[in-house]
Amino acid sequence: MKNKHDNRSLPANRNYKDTIFRWLFSDKNNLLSLYNAIAGAHYQNPEALNIVTLENAVYMGMKNDLAFVLETGLYLYEHQSTYNPNIPLRDLFYIASEYQSLINQRTLYSSTLQTIPTPKFLVFYNGTDENIPDRLELRLSDAYENYSENPDLELKVTMLNINSDHNFELLKNCHVLWEYSQYVTRVRKYATMMSLNDAVNLAITECIQEGILTEFLSHNRAEVLKVSIFEYDKEKEEKLIRKAEFDYGKAMGLADGVISLLEEKGRLSEDQINSIRRETRPEKQTEWFKLAIKVDTIDEFFKKANIKRQ
Repeated sequence: MKNKHDNRSLPANRNYKDTIFRWLFSDKNNLLSLYNAIAGAHYQNPEALNIVTLENAVYMGMKNDLAFVLETGLYLYEHQSTYNPNIPLRDLFYIASEYQSLINQRTLYSSTLQTIPTPKFLVFYNGTDENIPDRLELRLSDAYENYSENPDLELKVTMLNINSDHNFELLKNCHVLWEYSQYVTRVRKYATMMSLNDAVNLAITECIQEGILTEFLSHNRAEVLKVSIFEYDKEKEEKLIRKAEFDYGKAMGLADGVISLLEEKGRLSEDQINSIRRETRPEKQTEWFKLAIKVDTIDEFFKKANIKRQ
C-alpha cells in the first residue's frame, strides 16, 4: 500500500542532521495519521494541525522533532535510536520555550487566567536495545535527588517502541510508521553484511520494489541516502560514547573496591590512590581487584600489579 502523502521533495537547504522520521512526519497528512493511530481518533483534516516546532531549539541546547497543537492539546513527538533517561528534563526546557512562544502576545500579570494547551510528550524509540518494552513511562521526578511520591513538579514522557516486532497495533494503524520501521530494519540488517553506503542503497531499492515508502524514496533517493548514513553513524557514535561511559564508571567502581581492600592492609598514599584510579580499563581493574584480595601487603600489590607511580 502506498501513501500518496509521503512523496515530498527535499528542500534545497535541508539540514542533513534532520532524521528520516522528522522528514516523513513533518508532512501533516502523515502526522495526522500517526496522531490518530496513537489516540484512537479519526480526524480527517490535516489542516487542523498547527505545527509549532521550535526550529532553533537545537541551538538552544534542546531538541524535539515535532511539536503541534490540535484543538486544546500541545503534542511533542521525538524520535530516539538510543535510550536517554534525560528526556523528561529536556522536554521541561522545551515546553517552557513553547509556552513562552505561544503566549507571547498575552500578559501574565492580568487578573484573567491565561489558558494554555494541555501538553503530551511522546518518544518513538527504534534502537537496538532488546530490553526496551512496547511502552515505557519516563518521569522528571526520577531525576530528583530526593524522592517524593507527589512532587510539586512532574513531567511524564511516554516512550513507544516502534521497531517492527513491537506495538503491532500502532504500526498497523499508521501505515507510514510501519513502512518507516521496515526501512530502518532493512538498513540495520544489511549494514551487518556490507558497507553502510551499499546497505542503505540496497534497503532503498528493495523498499521501492516492494511498495514501501515508494514515492518518498524514489523522489528523494540521494538525500535519503545522506540522511540515513548520518543517522546510522550518529547512532554508532552514541553507542560508543555510552560504552565508554559505562566502562569508565565500571572501572572507577572497581578502583574504589581495590582501594578499600588495600586500605585494610595499611595506609595508602595519595600518589598510590591516584595511580590506581588512572587505570580506566574495567578488565585491568578486575585483575587488580582479584590481586588485592590475595596479597598480604600494599607493597606486594604494587609490585605484582606492576603499577608505575607518577
